[in-house]
Amino acid sequence: MTRDTPSADMATARVAASFARQGLMHTLKATLGPVAPGAVEIVLPVSAHVGQQHGFVHAGAVAAIADSAAGYAALSLMPPGSGVLTTEFKINLLSPAGGDRLVARGRVIKAGRTLTLALSEVFAVRDGREKLCAMLTATLMTVEGRDGIAD
Repeated sequence: MTRDTPSADMATARVAASFARQGLMHTLKATLGPVAPGAVEIVLPVSAHVGQQHGFVHAGAVAAIADSAAGYAALSLMPPGSGVLTTEFKINLLSPAGGDRLVARGRVIKAGRTLTLALSEVFAVRDGREKLCAMLTATLMTVEGRDGIAD
């Protein structure tokens, strides 16, 4: 199936509205960065509230922003009235996550009618320099009648 690509404005509005309702991103103090059809960025400030015992960002927080970036990249391509749910993901933690902030950049690799494959790369940013610290691949399923809104 070939899917019509939504405009950048439509993708941004849809993702921003859904992101605003996501409690975990608020808890982590993550913010939405640039959005384009098939691509989303999420920024996480590094602070003690997302840290683990060695002073790095906890892998759970890294995975959460990576999964959300992949999911929102997929949502940005979904037809109106449809949402997405992650059915599986694999994350590789490549180096300890630290610095000033983390940036998760999600992008769709292949959008299908039922399943979408997405990739997120998470970068640790320190003094304006980025270092890749994690990669996540995700399979997401289309959920009809949800449009990203929880019941």
